[in-house]
Amino acid sequence: MGVVLGIESSCDETAAALVTHDRRILAERIASQVDEHAPYGGVVPEIAARAHSERLAPLVQEVLDDAGLTLADCDAIAATAGPGLIGGVMVGLVTAKALAMAGDKPLLAVNHLEGHALSPRLADAALQFPYALLLVSGGHCQILRVEGVGRYSRLATTIDDALGEAFDKTAKILGLGYPGGPAVEKLARGGDPRAVPLPRPLVGSGEPHFSFAGLKSAVMRVHESGEHADADIAASFQQAAIDCVIDRLGVAFETMPPVYALVVAGGVAANAAMRGALEDFAATLGLPFSAPPMALCTDNAAMIAWAGQERLAAGFAADPLDVSARPRWPLDPDAAPARGAGVKA
Repeated sequence: MGVVLGIESSCDETAAALVTHDRRILAERIASQVDEHAPYGGVVPEIAARAHSERLAPLVQEVLDDAGLTLADCDAIAATAGPGLIGGVMVGLVTAKALAMAGDKPLLAVNHLEGHALSPRLADAALQFPYALLLVSGGHCQILRVEGVGRYSRLATTIDDALGEAFDKTAKILGLGYPGGPAVEKLARGGDPRAVPLPRPLVGSGEPHFSFAGLKSAVMRVHESGEHADADIAASFQQAAIDCVIDRLGVAFETMPPVYALVVAGGVAANAAMRGALEDFAATLGLPFSAPPMALCTDNAAMIAWAGQERLAAGFAADPLDVSARPRWPLDPDAAPARGAGVKA
């Protein structure tokens, strides 16, 4: 059956899943930490790590029970080894190491970003390499050419804040609580996306990189002015973000070698308005558009298990039991640094 047990603990979702080589998710569970972090308006690393350590072992057993399997039935153990909040990453990786050692199973240390990058192939068997990937989440905003498993060429990144972070900050400004992305999207449905004049950072420039810090600041100033309804601010922010993404993709495609499809992945890929705009953009290029189901957009263990399956199928060797957790781990370590970009590049 070719079953891989996947473990994800890079941020505030404790997750485990069992995925087969033929794309069947046998069982998956996610223990959310929303209630723990909501009072702080964002993820507190120490609280996240403690919650992972308390919940992960029972969660793994529950997933095995759900599928009617035991550890002996698994062919490999895959776990996020980075990037992410280092405390949480260590909890998941150490748990995976213990399971691999106890069951004499191969250990697969998975890059969390590779999990996102390959997640559309879990849902879409027809999606073939190479494809253009817009990776948009709370910590990352990148355009990559996915050439194969383990082979990524980064064309653009954010020079300051990630788009998901901008959504969360906007939600906090508007008093919408945490998590912010879904809350902003819901409020935006009742607003006018052209009501509030907000900037489109870097739009019209000749480089494909992203910048959202100025947009966040503009949202704060507009909200403090009291001149616009919150729904209009949310809708206008969302539209500005979409305009930035589409413009940056247009620049990236000017130099990108041919691809078979445009793909979006990451937490912001769950935004319906963003998906619609990306699908329209792909159509202008004559390309198919692919996005994973909503459940595979946010952090989950099924994508980690699938990345493990992909690595096994591609002939990658198992990782040693002394492999280290990594707070930062670029998909394309050879990419030139973006102008002014910090560690998120």
